[in-house]
Amino acid sequence: MKALVDEDRCRGHGVCVSVCPEVFDLSDDGFAVVRVAEIDPAFETAAQEAERTCPERAIRLE
Repeated sequence: MKALVDEDRCRGHGVCVSVCPEVFDLSDDGFAVVRVAEIDPAFETAAQEAERTCPERAIRLE
């Protein structure tokens, strides 16, 4: 599983980082970035929660 952040939609709320810091981080500009190329299966549930709770719907999992 991979995570993608739509840079045009992200507003830097940081919900994804609080839900799944193993996969997401904030850039120096305060916007979400993906920390890993492939999501470890142990963190898939948390990544899905981050996708569901993103206020801007900026996260997509593939």
